[in-house]
Amino acid sequence: MEQIIIGRQEEIGRLNKYVQSDQAEFVAIYGRRRVGKTYLVNHVFKGRFAFSMTGIIGGKKGAQLQAFVDAMDLYGNPIAIPDNWQEAFRLLRHFLTNHLKKDSPCIVFIDELPCLDTRKSGFVEALGHFWNSWASLQPQMMLIVCGSATSWMMENVIDAHGGLHNRITHEIHLKEFTLREEEEYLAYRGFHWDRDMVLQAYMVMGGIPYYLSLLDTDLSLAQNIDKLYFDPDGEMYREFDRLYRTLFSTIEPYIAIIRKLFNKKKGLTRTEIAQSLDIDANGRLTKMLRNLVDCDLVRFYPVKEKKLSARNGLYQLVDFFSLFYLQFMQGVNNDNQYWTKNLHTPKISTWRGLSFEKVCMTHIRQIKHALGIDGISTTFYSWRATDVEGQNRNKGNAQIDIVIDRADRMTNICEAKYSELPYAIDKEEFDKFMNRMMRFKQSTNHRGGLIPTFITSAGLQRNSYSEHLGVKVIGLDDLFK
Repeated sequence: MEQIIIGRQEEIGRLNKYVQSDQAEFVAIYGRRRVGKTYLVNHVFKGRFAFSMTGIIGGKKGAQLQAFVDAMDLYGNPIAIPDNWQEAFRLLRHFLTNHLKKDSPCIVFIDELPCLDTRKSGFVEALGHFWNSWASLQPQMMLIVCGSATSWMMENVIDAHGGLHNRITHEIHLKEFTLREEEEYLAYRGFHWDRDMVLQAYMVMGGIPYYLSLLDTDLSLAQNIDKLYFDPDGEMYREFDRLYRTLFSTIEPYIAIIRKLFNKKKGLTRTEIAQSLDIDANGRLTKMLRNLVDCDLVRFYPVKEKKLSARNGLYQLVDFFSLFYLQFMQGVNNDNQYWTKNLHTPKISTWRGLSFEKVCMTHIRQIKHALGIDGISTTFYSWRATDVEGQNRNKGNAQIDIVIDRADRMTNICEAKYSELPYAIDKEEFDKFMNRMMRFKQSTNHRGGLIPTFITSAGLQRNSYSEHLGVKVIGLDDLFK
């Protein structure tokens, strides 16, 4: 089958623009494990590399230097193994000097860059010297570095304070597929699934291309989930530890945060996380939270709540695979048909509803398009109220999934509802929604208009309650645009 690339048009355009530059370019590409960073670079520059190599995950300094030697050999320059990275980059500089051509780009690709920075290896310093002393002075040079350990990439390359400080000329944060891109990818692979099945696959795997590539066209979605996730020999059975060990050198404190966030679906503030873990809300916690956000596992979002300033918003676990693993895979017995047997249980139904909310959060651009407000400046956030706020009749908690504040002084109050049949608003739901809107106006001192908006997977059943609310409906097809 001919290899193609789905989506990524913006990133492809940027890379092609950079390679045509008349100056040296140092491009850092980062993103979650298995999101397709290597595939993107190889697709754009296949057959055009002057040199490329890949770090060995878990390898020590000797193994990494041997990987460098093996790569040099593949490019027709056999060498003895160097003593250190300074010597390795000196050899690379000599090799590339003989291949520089005035009107042709010299493309160097170093993949899994964080793996090369083993303890006391001096790799980062040597890379910085290579770029600063020679490569940056060659207008033909295009150095591309990739890494799944996003926190390492941010600290040591993109936001570095040493020799690589402000040396990156461009950075690309490669994110997961949208629903539309996932649908295109599955169609390319030969799947003939309706959009509800594509949506449910997204809830399990997110838009991670490698995870989607594991699906078998001969099996149903439920059978695929059993085979990949619940069979001890399945490719996803041990992915949780692999994912976090790839991203972080010490995973225990990160997983502790992830588990706390999993148990609080709407998220926790930094202070609440510290209290729940019985640790100090200090710089170390701030750094770990920032790393989790940079790795696309957690999102930080503002919350309109009287007790919270915009700076102290909520951290929420949004990685679909982590959510699925913590909900269903940890502690599950050895039933390799768990998913097929439990498809219609309340536990899975509840999970679908919560996951659909997060799908909607990752498709705000599509929601804005469906609302016809692409050209209007907006901010979006979640809202919650946890106190009485002076109104006895409003006692209890209240929350709104998505609030879209618009520059035209209108605000969409959005509820995300997953259902297999058109969703019907009953009296209880109507009363709750009216109460939420009233409390929202009171607690935020809102001025302007409110537009009740329902984002549904199977449409909305029109009845007296929906008519009275004047609901704006966003359907599943809208999320695929």
